[in-house]
Amino acid sequence: MRKRVLIVDDNQDAADSLAQLLQLDGHETQAAYSSRQALEHVQLFGPDIMLLDIGLPEMNGYEIAKALRLRPSLDHLRLIAVTGYGQAIDRLFALTAGFNDHLMKPLDIAALRRAMAGSASTHPA
Repeated sequence: MRKRVLIVDDNQDAADSLAQLLQLDGHETQAAYSSRQALEHVQLFGPDIMLLDIGLPEMNGYEIAKALRLRPSLDHLRLIAVTGYGQAIDRLFALTAGFNDHLMKPLDIAALRRAMAGSASTHPA
């Protein structure tokens, strides 16, 4: 099913490459490269899914997730952390911040597809 996906990563090449890959899967994508752009694009683009890097300057991904979860108009938004932070505590921080899923870089495409479909959570039970 076609989704609108916002990819947020301060590594522009990584964000753009992931956007192109998801376009090949039939999704409509946009990339944002900063926390400020992420907050602007979520309002203008209206994504179904946001793939959000945690290690962003200014506001980190946890702070962005918390801010987005305060907006009732975004209750439908599926938030997926895409990060190099992979310890159990990092997954717990992601869950607490409002992420639906937590994926490690480099991304496993099959795991990404499952997370986007909402069929596999990587959060500890």
